[in-house]
This record gives sequence, structure tokens and C-alpha cells, in this order.
Amino acid sequence: MTDKVKNIAIVIDGLTGGGAERVMLSLASELVVQGHSVSLLSLGNRCDYSIPEGIKMSYLFNHKASKVDRFWQIKASVSKLEEWFTQQENQGKAFNLVLSNLDRSNNLLAKSNVKNVYYIVHNSVEEELQRQKKLGPLSYWYLLKSKQNLSGKNLIAVSKGIEQEVLIGNIIKPKSIRTIFNPFDINDIKLKAAIENPNIPNEPYIIHVGRLAKQKRHDILFAALAQVSADVKLVLLCNKPAKALKLAEKYSVAERLILPGFQDNPYNWIKHAQALILSSDYEGFGNVLVEAIAVGTKVVSTACPHGPDEILTGELTEFLVPRRDATALAKAIDTVLNTKLNLSDAGILNKVSACDIAHQYLSLTKSPSKS
Repeated sequence: MTDKVKNIAIVIDGLTGGGAERVMLSLASELVVQGHSVSLLSLGNRCDYSIPEGIKMSYLFNHKASKVDRFWQIKASVSKLEEWFTQQENQGKAFNLVLSNLDRSNNLLAKSNVKNVYYIVHNSVEEELQRQKKLGPLSYWYLLKSKQNLSGKNLIAVSKGIEQEVLIGNIIKPKSIRTIFNPFDINDIKLKAAIENPNIPNEPYIIHVGRLAKQKRHDILFAALAQVSADVKLVLLCNKPAKALKLAEKYSVAERLILPGFQDNPYNWIKHAQALILSSDYEGFGNVLVEAIAVGTKVVSTACPHGPDEILTGELTEFLVPRRDATALAKAIDTVLNTKLNLSDAGILNKVSACDIAHQYLSLTKSPSKS
């Protein structure tokens, strides 16, 4: 138990799966372990995760909250958000630190009177905007305004690459920005990796963990698999296995796929893999790379912005390949499968322990933000 209990609120768009959601649950869990009071406020009313014990869970809206920050609703939404914080304060719970995650939460908090807010940037701003352009001018304008709302605010980047991108770019002019890596409970990951699962195949396989989204570039992954000479299957832990199978058929690799669907515990699947592959166009950090290294599984990753080059250092840099290059990815997969690596002393493992990361977040309470 810590000397002085801090009251911390974590605000997020929803809890329907995804990296930011898992990261915040890990952080919240560690803060509770350290004796602090954590309130998790989700805008949307759906939750796909089991909430760790000790976290106070609230939902701001009784629906999925997908449009609550649009111009015709934002004033009422901000009022509802402020009312929630006022109620907490009236119950003797003023927050020492508020952590905002994802665009809708950011948009509401940026226009509110809530104090001590830090906004966490989980992904490449430039890459997200480039992707959004393809969805049309209205979608692009919404995302651009959402990012610009972070100007004048205190930001946390989940990788040094994101911090540099923000500082060099002209989209966000933050009041302050610092990098805090995502937290990982390495011991918990290892414990979950040791759980026996009869569904895990005995034959050699490589693995990809991630939702079926354009950012993750399953097309590049399947094109690379078609060129991999090693006799391995590909386990795909994703949210839309039927759609993934249809895409794999275009690359004539459908018969090499194993599709268990989304797994609440992916770590034992990762542990038994010959290697984990990340084929993304961009990431915020690249959590699955750390998780694989933590359980002793080799990795190959695209050198995408941002995160992988901060995780794969030293001899592991050999397994960073150019983005969108299926041939280079295939060669790296074949190489890693024939390379012995000692991952137990990988430098990244000393930088991401949940305990240390929680302390870095708690240090923000010593100089409270006024925005």
C-alpha cells in the first residue's frame, strides 16, 4: 500500500476489444495493486473484457456512443461528462489524474472543464489521417479536428516515435508531451502462457495476433506466407476468421491457415509458435512483439511507424523488414525459423514492467495539469 492514495480516472470510448483498451486495463489493474483508487469510465455501454477486481466501472451512455462527439450532440455530451465528474467530486473523490484515450473521449474532455487531464496518443497521427483520407472528406475532417483538439493539451505518447512525430508535425501543438511505454505484467503473461490448451496444434506454426483491419495488412501477410519455404502453418487470432479465410484464398494459402478466432488468452498460443509475425503499416507501439518476447517466442516485424524499432534492438533488428514488402517479410520468416535467439535478456523487457510504468503515470500527479 502506498503512503498516499491517488484517485485516478481512465476515460475511454468503449471496451469492445483493441490495444488501447487492453493497455488501460493493465495499467488500471497495476495501480489498484499499488493501493490507488481507479475509476474506469467508458463512453459506450458494451464491454468485451472481464474487469479486474478493485476497478470501479462506469458507463456514461446507455448505448454504443458512436456519435456523441458530433457537432449536434457534443454540447449535451460534454455536460453529461462534467456532471459525472461533479458527482464523483461531491462524493469526496476529486481526481488527481485523468487519462483520456481515443478520439471521442479526447473530443469531449478537450471541451470540458475537467482538470488534471492527460491525453494518451496510442497511434501514429499522420498514418491515421492518411488512412482516413480514403474514407472521404467528411471522415478526414472529423479525424483532423479530433487531432487538432489536442493542441494546447498535455499529451502522453506510447512510443518515442509518436512523440517525435507530434513534435515535428504541424497538426498538434501540445502544451507538453512525454513518452510512457505501454505497461506489461510479464509474470502474468508467463503464467497465462503456461496454461495448457488442447486446441493448440502440435504441428509447427507461426502466429499473427490482431484484428482484421487494413492497418494490419493481412494481404501482405498472406502474400508473404505464399513465399515462405518452411513447412509451417499460420495461426490467425483475429475477430473475423471467415473474412480472413476468404482473403487468404486470393493468395492460395487458405489451406495453411488455422483459425481459432479471438482468444481471451492468446499467450499460450504465442508461446507454442515458432515465431510471431507483425505485418502492419503502422502501430502505436506493437504490444504483441513485447508479449512474444516475454514468453520466449521469436518475432518478425515490419519497420512501421512507430514502436517496432524501439522494441527490436540489438541482434533483433535483423528481423525488421520494410513495410508492404511481402518478399522481404517471407525471407525474414524463413531466416528467423532457422536462427537461435536468446530473448530472456532483450532490452525492452526492462523498460515496460507494469510496476515501473504505473510509477511513471503516478509522477504526473506531482505537477497537475490545468487543462
